[in-house]
Amino acid sequence: MAEAVRKSDHFELHAPRWVMPLWKGAIPVLVAVVIAILPPPHGLPHFAFHYFGVFMAVILGLVLEPIPAAAVGLVGVTYAAVFGVVFSPAELASPSFRLPTEGLKWALSGFTNATVWLIFGAFMFALGYEKTGLGKRLALVLVRGMGRRTLGLGYAVTVADLLLAPFTPSNTARSGGTIFPLVKNIPSLYGSQPGPTARKIGSYLMWTAFAATCITSSMFLTALAPNLLAVELVRKIAGVEISWADWFLGFIPVGALLLLSLPLVTYVLYPPEVKEGREVQAWAREELARMGAMTVREWIMGALVLAALGLWIFGKSLVDPTTVALIVICAMVLTGVVTWGDIVANKQAWNVLVWFATLVTLADGLNRVGFIDWFAKGAAARLTGLGPTSVIVVLTALFFLVHYLFASSTAHTTAVLPVVLAAGAAVPGIPVKAFALALCFSLGLMGVISPYATGPGPVWYGSGYVERGQFWKLGLVFGLLFLAMLLAVDVPYLLAVRP
Repeated sequence: MAEAVRKSDHFELHAPRWVMPLWKGAIPVLVAVVIAILPPPHGLPHFAFHYFGVFMAVILGLVLEPIPAAAVGLVGVTYAAVFGVVFSPAELASPSFRLPTEGLKWALSGFTNATVWLIFGAFMFALGYEKTGLGKRLALVLVRGMGRRTLGLGYAVTVADLLLAPFTPSNTARSGGTIFPLVKNIPSLYGSQPGPTARKIGSYLMWTAFAATCITSSMFLTALAPNLLAVELVRKIAGVEISWADWFLGFIPVGALLLLSLPLVTYVLYPPEVKEGREVQAWAREELARMGAMTVREWIMGALVLAALGLWIFGKSLVDPTTVALIVICAMVLTGVVTWGDIVANKQAWNVLVWFATLVTLADGLNRVGFIDWFAKGAAARLTGLGPTSVIVVLTALFFLVHYLFASSTAHTTAVLPVVLAAGAAVPGIPVKAFALALCFSLGLMGVISPYATGPGPVWYGSGYVERGQFWKLGLVFGLLFLAMLLAVDVPYLLAVRP
């Protein structure tokens, strides 16, 4: 076995660069071809089964990434539009139907989607945090004020992530890009390094910060990009609207409980050897002194994000959430918080715009061809006999645990959410909005289960402070804890208060 692994490693290191993308690209294509030539399941039209094959090829492409993820989605949408696999034979045979026109309209529909542009706007908020230095300053202030004791330091990094979360839809940028660079400097102040001295303080801080970002990713609609994708899928598939306030008020009971207890629970289950010290507070003071007083741009950025937050919570009847994001972007440019060049150069935001626009379109295609309705009826028949609450608990737990098979929250959301949501929504008597919220709330929480389950996972794992076996064990323990709290606390709350 060891020899086989060494040979595999040697092959990956020395094989031509085109070999790996070639086989990674061949697998999705092969799956699509096989599904296209197989007879469809009973009750599902052949064209719908063909489209399902295209959809599965895209999902595999997102997992394997033979080319960038956004390009995978674009290729899938383009193929479906050019060959008309998203349209029924009756539509294609209609004399008034024009495939080039209708195919293009369908392919570009995601780019006119308000939720997709809200995601883009939230990425611009994160850009403002970064360019002004406001995010770093907030984190340092918290560390300076709460860093004398190790437990207080755990709460400081948790609160810092919480403050940045509503306006940073990339938890990789928030946790890996802002919080991690600060936290990684702290353990060395106490002589804690990866290896024998990791447990002094570094292991505790790294795990607390990582687990915290998984909670905050579920706390706010705009704290994780797949949250926004999920809300759009829920709207298209179940006809249920979920606002920013619906999300926040729905998750706050379990979210507040998890955030308040996380540093303490980690302190008990994975205790640090160093319990207190003044070194970190001195370091934070030096860093803040180096930054100087708050700049005008920081004050403006703070005011803009607070205004956006207020309008998202209380102003939906006055202005659409996406319009709020666009207004703030314009204000950021006009006040010099960011430049237009900064916006144009933000490759991540534009990449996500294309990626999510195509995924929304592809997921909507499953509904359009009737696959979701067909699957929902079959799944609902198998759930006969279970009460609505039992269905919510079983399907939410299944949705959560299936994430062990995915290295991308976006791929998981796109592939699994529509079918699980449809299966549950087809059960008579189920409160669809409560069920949809329970599924959506699990998206951030499930990121804790493995080193690859969410974007910042590899960053914190790669620090070396939590060794591999321990990372998996902690992921299992905290994953089950998060899931149990979601099911035991939030599901009853959603059923009682927000059915």
